[in-house]
Amino acid sequence: MPTILRIYAYRFYFYSHEPNEPPHIHIDRDDSTAKFWLEQVSLSSSIGFSPKELRKLEGLVQENQAKLLEAWDGYFGSSGGRES
Repeated sequence: MPTILRIYAYRFYFYSHEPNEPPHIHIDRDDSTAKFWLEQVSLSSSIGFSPKELRKLEGLVQENQAKLLEAWDGYFGSSGGRES
């Protein structure tokens, strides 16, 4: 589970065994977790985060989208989970 970013109390990471899914990022804080798609930033799933905090996280993902996609491509290869 490579950690890509740490912002405030949030850990941004992906699982090393998910290369067949479209690019996405997992975010954890304490016992809360969320998953966001990266190419068109949107929430995939969440447990424990409030709607207000999810909006904040979506903004952080959008602000760091290029860095997160670059990390995805660097780890999984430029075609990892992406349509050609």
